[in-house]
Amino acid sequence: MNKKTLVLGASLKPQRYSNIAIKRLVNSNHEVVAFGLRTGVVEGVTIDANLMPHKKIHSVTLYLNPERQKAFYDYILSLDPERVIFNPGTENSEFQNILKQNGIYFEEACTLVLLSTNQY
Repeated sequence: MNKKTLVLGASLKPQRYSNIAIKRLVNSNHEVVAFGLRTGVVEGVTIDANLMPHKKIHSVTLYLNPERQKAFYDYILSLDPERVIFNPGTENSEFQNILKQNGIYFEEACTLVLLSTNQY
Protein backbone atom coordinates (compact mmCIF):
# COMPACT_ATOMS: atom_id res chain seq x y z
CA MET A 1 0.00 0.00 0.00
CA ASN A 2 1.29 3.44 -0.96
CA LYS A 3 1.86 5.52 2.18
CA LYS A 4 2.58 9.10 1.19
CA THR A 5 5.54 10.13 3.31
CA LEU A 6 7.14 13.45 4.18
CA VAL A 7 10.86 13.16 4.88
CA LEU A 8 11.57 16.09 7.19
CA GLY A 9 15.27 16.91 7.36
CA ALA A 10 16.06 15.54 3.90
CA SER A 11 19.65 15.76 2.69
CA LEU A 12 21.23 15.76 -0.76
CA LYS A 13 24.26 13.92 0.67
CA PRO A 14 24.05 10.24 -0.39
CA GLN A 15 25.57 8.95 2.87
CA ARG A 16 22.86 10.57 5.05
CA TYR A 17 20.08 8.33 6.35
CA SER A 18 17.39 10.74 5.17
CA ASN A 19 18.75 10.45 1.62
CA ILE A 20 18.84 6.66 1.81
CA ALA A 21 15.29 6.69 3.20
CA ILE A 22 14.02 8.71 0.23
CA LYS A 23 15.55 6.19 -2.17
CA ARG A 24 14.17 3.17 -0.32
CA LEU A 25 10.71 4.69 0.06
CA VAL A 26 10.57 5.44 -3.68
CA ASN A 27 11.84 1.95 -4.50
CA SER A 28 9.10 0.53 -2.23
CA ASN A 29 6.51 2.45 -4.27
CA HIS A 30 5.63 5.05 -1.65
CA GLU A 31 4.91 8.60 -2.74
CA VAL A 32 7.56 10.83 -1.17
CA VAL A 33 7.73 14.55 -0.51
CA ALA A 34 10.72 16.09 1.21
CA PHE A 35 11.85 19.17 3.11
CA GLY A 36 15.47 20.11 3.73
CA LEU A 37 17.79 23.07 4.08
CA ARG A 38 18.90 22.84 0.44
CA THR A 39 16.79 22.24 -2.63
CA GLY A 40 17.63 19.48 -5.01
CA VAL A 41 16.42 16.16 -6.32
CA VAL A 42 16.96 12.67 -4.90
CA GLU A 43 15.59 9.66 -6.77
CA GLY A 44 13.15 11.91 -8.63
CA VAL A 45 11.92 13.54 -5.40
CA THR A 46 12.31 17.30 -5.12
CA ILE A 47 13.60 18.47 -1.76
CA ASP A 48 11.87 21.74 -0.93
CA ALA A 49 13.51 24.37 1.27
CA ASN A 50 10.12 26.01 1.87
CA LEU A 51 7.34 24.31 3.78
CA MET A 52 4.73 23.21 1.30
CA PRO A 53 1.09 22.44 2.00
CA HIS A 54 0.58 18.71 1.44
CA LYS A 55 -2.58 16.67 1.55
CA LYS A 56 -3.08 13.08 2.65
CA ILE A 57 0.30 12.59 4.30
CA HIS A 58 0.32 9.15 5.87
CA SER A 59 3.70 9.35 7.60
CA VAL A 60 6.16 12.04 8.60
CA THR A 61 9.60 10.58 9.16
CA LEU A 62 11.88 12.83 11.17
CA TYR A 63 15.57 13.40 10.54
CA LEU A 64 15.87 16.51 12.74
CA ASN A 65 17.18 16.63 16.29
CA PRO A 66 14.62 17.50 18.99
CA GLU A 67 15.71 21.15 19.25
CA ARG A 68 15.30 21.72 15.49
CA GLN A 69 11.91 19.97 15.50
CA LYS A 70 10.31 22.74 17.58
CA ALA A 71 10.05 25.04 14.57
CA PHE A 72 8.00 22.39 12.77
CA TYR A 73 5.47 21.33 15.43
CA ASP A 74 2.62 23.42 14.03
CA TYR A 75 3.45 22.50 10.45
CA ILE A 76 3.40 18.77 11.18
CA LEU A 77 0.15 19.09 13.13
CA SER A 78 -1.39 20.99 10.20
CA LEU A 79 -0.66 18.03 7.93
CA ASP A 80 -2.71 15.75 10.21
CA PRO A 81 -0.57 12.70 9.40
CA GLU A 82 -1.57 9.21 10.45
CA ARG A 83 1.82 8.75 12.12
CA VAL A 84 5.12 10.40 12.92
CA ILE A 85 8.28 8.30 12.97
CA PHE A 86 11.05 9.35 15.33
CA ASN A 87 14.20 7.89 13.79
CA PRO A 88 17.17 7.18 16.10
CA GLY A 89 18.46 10.43 17.56
CA THR A 90 15.20 12.30 16.97
CA GLU A 91 13.29 11.05 20.03
CA ASN A 92 11.41 13.95 21.60
CA SER A 93 9.06 13.45 24.57
CA GLU A 94 7.78 17.04 24.37
CA PHE A 95 6.63 16.63 20.77
CA GLN A 96 5.37 13.11 21.43
CA ASN A 97 3.08 14.51 24.15
CA ILE A 98 1.79 17.14 21.72
CA LEU A 99 1.11 14.45 19.12
CA LYS A 100 -0.67 12.32 21.71
CA GLN A 101 -2.88 15.28 22.71
CA ASN A 102 -3.79 15.71 19.04
CA GLY A 103 -4.57 12.04 18.47
CA ILE A 104 -1.63 11.44 16.13
CA TYR A 105 0.11 8.08 16.40
CA PHE A 106 3.89 8.11 16.71
CA GLU A 107 6.62 5.57 17.05
CA GLU A 108 10.32 5.53 17.82
CA ALA A 109 11.64 3.44 14.99
CA CYS A 110 14.01 3.45 12.05
CA THR A 111 12.32 4.02 8.71
CA LEU A 112 15.02 1.97 6.98
CA VAL A 113 14.45 -1.00 9.30
CA LEU A 114 10.67 -0.73 8.95
CA LEU A 115 11.03 -0.84 5.17
CA SER A 116 13.53 -3.71 5.14
CA THR A 117 11.34 -5.85 7.42
CA ASN A 118 8.07 -5.05 5.60
CA GLN A 119 6.66 -3.29 8.67
CA TYR A 120 6.37 0.13 7.06
